[in-house]
Amino acid sequence: MKFLLLLVILTVCDASPQDLSGKMFTFPQQTNTARVQITTPTNEFNAVTVCHRSFTDLKRDHILFSLATPTNSNAFLIFWDETNKEIEPHIKDKKSEYGGQDYKPNMWHSVCTTWDSTSGLTQMWFDGQPTIRKFVSSGTSIRGSTIIILGQEQDSHGGGFDLKQSFVGMMSDVHMWDYVLSSCEIRKYMDELNFTPGNVVNWSALEYQITDRVLVENKQTTCY
Repeated sequence: MKFLLLLVILTVCDASPQDLSGKMFTFPQQTNTARVQITTPTNEFNAVTVCHRSFTDLKRDHILFSLATPTNSNAFLIFWDETNKEIEPHIKDKKSEYGGQDYKPNMWHSVCTTWDSTSGLTQMWFDGQPTIRKFVSSGTSIRGSTIIILGQEQDSHGGGFDLKQSFVGMMSDVHMWDYVLSSCEIRKYMDELNFTPGNVVNWSALEYQITDRVLVENKQTTCY
């Protein structure tokens, strides 16, 4: 029994950075528990870039990336709003809306989102195409104990998960930087070329903990 318990703990929690190149997280069912918590020691951000790839057939609201602090549950959040058909970056509990994106089901999409506290501007790149720059929040940094979660949307610091906002599908190539990535570097990421990996979250050296049913699998690619 002790050996079995140890085995379960080891499969749930990776204590050292893992190279997930060519891998993906699979979230196979709708729950309010299944999630991946990513470890980072960084607790202050004057600027942020987050990039990821995802694949889903959901026809409802769902989370794509959730970073919370004790004072801001939506400190840096990327959310799909099904009713308005838009991707919504939230920074320090304030949001902007990006509609008109061809967010088709059952195919991989690449999304990068940037924000700078000095200008207060956010911008999103969707499948290689930039959106306009919009004001969302300026003047102060994102600060406090950081919890980053994939698969669930945090309505409180590390909790408050809603079944109807959970992510179901596959996710890969998650990177985060504490600065605004240049358009050239974003283009390299989108084209899956040699780019500068995230200095906050690096998919090739990822420290994470899985809770409930989330699988690490080889990333599916199209064969010709």
